[in-house]
Amino acid sequence: MELNDRVVVITGAGSGIGEALATAAHRAGARHVVVADLDGGAASRVAESIGGTGVEIDVRDEAAIVDLVESTQDAHGPIDAFMSNAGYVTVGGLEDTNERIQHMWEVHVMSHIYAARAVVPSMIARGEGYLLNTASAAGLLTQIGSLSYSVTKSAAVSVAEWLSITHHHQGIRVSVLCPQAVATNIIDNSPDARIDDDGTGGVAAGDGVLSADDVAAACLEAMHSERFLVLPHPEVATYMERKATDVDRWLAGMRRFQSALAAGGPLPGDALAP
Repeated sequence: MELNDRVVVITGAGSGIGEALATAAHRAGARHVVVADLDGGAASRVAESIGGTGVEIDVRDEAAIVDLVESTQDAHGPIDAFMSNAGYVTVGGLEDTNERIQHMWEVHVMSHIYAARAVVPSMIARGEGYLLNTASAAGLLTQIGSLSYSVTKSAAVSVAEWLSITHHHQGIRVSVLCPQAVATNIIDNSPDARIDDDGTGGVAAGDGVLSADDVAAACLEAMHSERFLVLPHPEVATYMERKATDVDRWLAGMRRFQSALAAGGPLPGDALAP
């Protein structure tokens, strides 16, 4: 799908990857971009910069997602692309509280389901539509130090797979974004994350920290090609292959990586690709 003359809705678009996606969609000629974010002021700022519409929304609220879709369609016509991008990060294992795990589940998984449930019927009626869901390389591999992030991002990938299998024949195309470290303010938006003080992503930064603009460009290229996996860090494909080929060896490598992180020493060169 090309975004020229298209109506695009993006959640989590008040900063970071979402903001970059909004800017990229505008530059690609989108007819209108709706910028939705939990921070209404940030959404308005981004929308103002591209001539779009800013909306304050909590993506855990299904009724609010339905209202977002309906109000956009009433004002601007059918939604061609819905980019479900909201997310955050925490650190915690089995000691993490049920409330915190549930909160992340609602943001990282249910929000994608709510968006698809709200927008896919009208896309099917027109015979076309695009869903771009943000997950993470953690959804394909894992996230050392965060049980809930690993589980919910894995589930987000699974939701996208199901949507692609189930609705492809009805004209619905799906991509899932799975980056490693990206230079955003996700740490500021996740006050309990306790990741590296430099905000560069710590565990996930071994293969470099990309700009949000680079990630947005990769997303639009994937949409043009109608490619399911968006891997701005190409190394992730190799890690996936090695995990699939010998999962026990991959687990051993991840344990070595975890031990090196805990010791604060140099990371083993083969840890992520055992």
